[in-house]
Amino acid sequence: MIISNINLGKNVSIEIDAHINNITIGDNTKIAGRAKVFGSNDFPLEIGKSSFVGLNCFIEGFNAKVKIGDFVSFAPNVNLYSGSGPNASLAMQKIFPIVRGEVSIGDHCWIGSFSTIMPLVTIGKYCVVAANSFVTKSFPDYSIIGGTPAKLIRSLTEEEIKKIHAND
Repeated sequence: MIISNINLGKNVSIEIDAHINNITIGDNTKIAGRAKVFGSNDFPLEIGKSSFVGLNCFIEGFNAKVKIGDFVSFAPNVNLYSGSGPNASLAMQKIFPIVRGEVSIGDHCWIGSFSTIMPLVTIGKYCVVAANSFVTKSFPDYSIIGGTPAKLIRSLTEEEIKKIHAND
């Protein structure tokens, strides 16, 4: 395993069997066991402060910029891709070209177990992605989304938003 271009904030916790590379991680962030989280020299992956990446997560920022905000929670077995397609088959790429694009996860999001987030997706702040969701498009702040493909289930209510921001 090549390890390079790693910038860690204060009090970062990374389980010994996790793999990271080409990444900047903010203060107080934790990465659980068997997670694989990486960018590239051209696109270093960014994770903000006080975030959590769960067991067996795969977060790939090799093909384009991936930015994960502050206080973001990834449950176990989440996959996030900045590139997707039939890599090994030039013939299939004629029909299904490789898609590459930035992915952004806003502050205070909660991404449920076994969810997959595809390239070119932006998820706003304070969003919830239900478990087992396949996210292929972007959603605004305060969205609760789920399904395959993911769709808006509902937005947080004004009362819920006020509760979130109480004592800010």
